[in-house]
Amino acid sequence: MSAWLWLLVPLAPLLAGVSLRCCTRAVGWLWLGCLPALGMVIWPMPPLELPMLWEGVRWGADDALTRAWLGFTALLWGCAGVFAGNSQRDDPRRLRFWTFWSLALSGNLLLIIATDALSFYLGFSAMSLAAYGLIVHQGGPGPRRAGRLYLQLAICGEMALLTALLLRSHAADGAFAFVAWQALPMDGLTLLLLLIGLGLKAGFWPLHVWLPLAHPAAPAPASAVLSGAMLKAGFLGLWRCLPENDPLLSGWAEVALAVGIFSAIYPALLGLFTAQAKAALAYSSVSQMGYLLMLLALAWRHPQQAQELTVVLMLYGVHHGLAKGALFLAAGMIHAGRLSRVGWLLLSLPAAAIAAAPLTSGGAVKTALKEVWQASEFERWLVWLSVASLTTVLLLIRALWLLYRDADDAPSARPPLPQLLPWALLSSLAVLLPWLWPTLREPMLQGLYPGGIWAGLWPLLLALALAALALRLGWRVPAWMAALPNPALVVSLRLKRLLQRPPLAVPRAGPNPSRWRQRERRWNRLWASGTFAISAWLLVALLWLGWFW
Repeated sequence: MSAWLWLLVPLAPLLAGVSLRCCTRAVGWLWLGCLPALGMVIWPMPPLELPMLWEGVRWGADDALTRAWLGFTALLWGCAGVFAGNSQRDDPRRLRFWTFWSLALSGNLLLIIATDALSFYLGFSAMSLAAYGLIVHQGGPGPRRAGRLYLQLAICGEMALLTALLLRSHAADGAFAFVAWQALPMDGLTLLLLLIGLGLKAGFWPLHVWLPLAHPAAPAPASAVLSGAMLKAGFLGLWRCLPENDPLLSGWAEVALAVGIFSAIYPALLGLFTAQAKAALAYSSVSQMGYLLMLLALAWRHPQQAQELTVVLMLYGVHHGLAKGALFLAAGMIHAGRLSRVGWLLLSLPAAAIAAAPLTSGGAVKTALKEVWQASEFERWLVWLSVASLTTVLLLIRALWLLYRDADDAPSARPPLPQLLPWALLSSLAVLLPWLWPTLREPMLQGLYPGGIWAGLWPLLLALALAALALRLGWRVPAWMAALPNPALVVSLRLKRLLQRPPLAVPRAGPNPSRWRQRERRWNRLWASGTFAISAWLLVALLWLGWFW
């Protein structure tokens, strides 16, 4: 009977959203919808099988990856929910916001506990489409543009993903369980469709074009869950849908690694030229997704290291989800009040974690990633990881400077406590989590030797020196670069105009009465002299034909 408690994981947020329709004062308690998911992480129950829905459906968290993913997702959504309960309390459209919030949360939790493709797709689609309502919530030209581009790409991604899952199921003789797909070889078309469908949500280059537009448009708590939790759903799907040992994947591992390295460096450089703090953080998320793509490439080439790579994936998801969620919440909180010196110190903790500084969760994850990388045949590529670390730190310094500039326009009062507390919890976990979680503590301690400490510090020190030099020289973003058009927006607008063109005139299928009347008159004049005789002969012929028949 306890297995039925898994139903509460995706249904509790929906029930919380329905309760808001009955009592609007329940807004402050909607974060409680995340408690069943957290409870299942602490006290896991046997998996739930629901054959009455479809064959092979099974919800649960049997492995450490699923439990860790479910834990950080529920924690991030819960903290962001407390934050949003305060930041959105005076919004006249808060009922619409919480409706989309509940749907996206329910879909995100469902896709994590799903062990079959149909349940995963149901949760993935609910999360992806509901996120549109969060992006356009604030209204105005910017959110509309961002939402239009996001929805266009999301629908394309949904079609590609559904086609890929059906092809994969057809190859498995109709089975939708992920376990049944692990031993099946992968074909090129299915792989391409999976990378498009799930990669559009994951946001790695070149499928990232919607991210820098969506984050500045969405409210801060929505940006936190969008970047911290929803992006990683794409990588979780790729990890589960693709087989562990496949020749096709092994052959494409080098290309995937190169794309991952480029995706980690190029978006970080683009983010240096943005003038919005949330846009810089969005480019940072794109850059961080490049690291996950590198990890995926290592798994394709070295399936014998699947267990070690799964641990790194788990650690990276937890670390980045919590740290990036804290940074986006800070971007929203700065507009609500002035941070104290302690507040700015707390803000530096998740930034230092993303920069992989020693004694942080990011430093521990970087150490674990280096270990599995050095044991692979791509060891000569390891220098690019250091280059990516440098560009990551430069972008974070730029984002922090933009946040500091935005703080000048903030009210003189302190931020509200319901916003300050969840943000402070997420920020402090950047340094507390490695000590509280043994799985993360081990790689952190392994990196605490002179060479490891220097490897973690030199990108940070060099980036600080470059930032100080740019500040001293008064460097500014060139005007021509700030005015460059966005190709993705241009294509999106052209598609919109194409679809909004007036429809073509519908041809009339009926006869033209005046035209047929003129022909009738000409026919009558032609046969006027012998009309009666011809009619009589025709009648006789018809009678004879009927008699013979």
